[in-house]
Amino acid sequence: MIATLRQRDFSLVWSAGLISQMGDWVLYVALPIYVFRVTGSALATSVMFLVEIGPILVLGSVAGVFADRWNRKWTMVIANLLMAIGLLPLLLVHSPSTIPIVYAVSFVEAVLAQFISPAESALLPALAGEGNLVSANSLLSLGGNSARLIGPGLGGVIAARAGLGGVTLLDIVSFLLAAALVTAVRAPGRPQPAEEAVHLAERVVIQLWREWREGVALMWRQREVAVLLSMFAITALGEGVMGVIFVVWVREALHGGASDIGWLMSAQAVGGILGGLAIGVLGTRLSPRLLAAAGSIVFGLIDAALFTYPALRPVLWPGLLFIAVVGIPASACFSSWTTLLQEGVRDEMRGRVFGALGTTQGLLRLIGLLAAGLLGTIVSPIVLLDVFQSGSYVVAGIIAALGLSGGIAVARRRMGSSLTEV
Repeated sequence: MIATLRQRDFSLVWSAGLISQMGDWVLYVALPIYVFRVTGSALATSVMFLVEIGPILVLGSVAGVFADRWNRKWTMVIANLLMAIGLLPLLLVHSPSTIPIVYAVSFVEAVLAQFISPAESALLPALAGEGNLVSANSLLSLGGNSARLIGPGLGGVIAARAGLGGVTLLDIVSFLLAAALVTAVRAPGRPQPAEEAVHLAERVVIQLWREWREGVALMWRQREVAVLLSMFAITALGEGVMGVIFVVWVREALHGGASDIGWLMSAQAVGGILGGLAIGVLGTRLSPRLLAAAGSIVFGLIDAALFTYPALRPVLWPGLLFIAVVGIPASACFSSWTTLLQEGVRDEMRGRVFGALGTTQGLLRLIGLLAAGLLGTIVSPIVLLDVFQSGSYVVAGIIAALGLSGGIAVARRRMGSSLTEV
């Protein structure tokens, strides 16, 4: 893992992601609090989240196509700069009548974010090397969890002392720093020869439509890619339910409040950091296919224990332990799944595949949110979380074990080689 982080281009992109995500978490915590405080309306606050879903569903796949046509490095740089500029209107928000500005900014930021994610995922093999993808993806998970650990607390402090304007300025600075870091990357960011991109403007509509269809067709034509897409999709459904029902579970099953939710979120971030470190080491010894199957099943089982234990004793500390420990199999899942998808797709197709994946996940999360809203008042939160969140990961692990062949054999060969060397 340290060797991967020492690679100059990867460390620049990793640092850029850490800084920009930290800024995002600062705003993510402060903005809904501000909207609710100004309007006093839960509906007004929820609208802010809803306007962010549309770009994911509509633009996820299309943005991935652009990531395969444009220079990926400069796509990330320009998107970060535009996101910094797009936050400026938040400085004008000061009363309920200006809340529509928040919705417009949230929408624009969500649109621009769709271009960064597939470009970064598609560029990663060129930054870290094909043989270091598990370690690289583990480091990305580590960075994301580190941002999640620091950002929310920092956002609350800044919002209390400097208001929405202070939070906005901090997030703007984070995007500018991220753009500067990515600008310094030396690795080639263009997936195709430069002369092929010259013709993009004259045939953009037909070409985008054709390439988007190619990306979707590729996902279903290649067995392993289709299996991975199914795994991402079913767990996105569970995560959608989790997003709504988790608060209900804390209140009804644990008899807790906002402070308990805060402690659980912090424990989750700590677990994610520890998991990223652990998988960064284990990822060099175990097959990504084995990690994908075993990690997902263990993830689901630990989640089931987390959601069910309050029925026996509704105290907080076991939940903190469970949600921290689950960070290890969670990191195994997401690092191995992403690695397998990167390895299974040709370089010129990676952007559109990751874009289509983002669209699929957004759609399934939306379905999960709706399902949670319909079932939340008639079904116990423990049952809902066990069935949808825990169950989705167990099912995904079974799908991986059946559909991603060769994992155990490869793992045994690698472990056998390691023992022989010792």
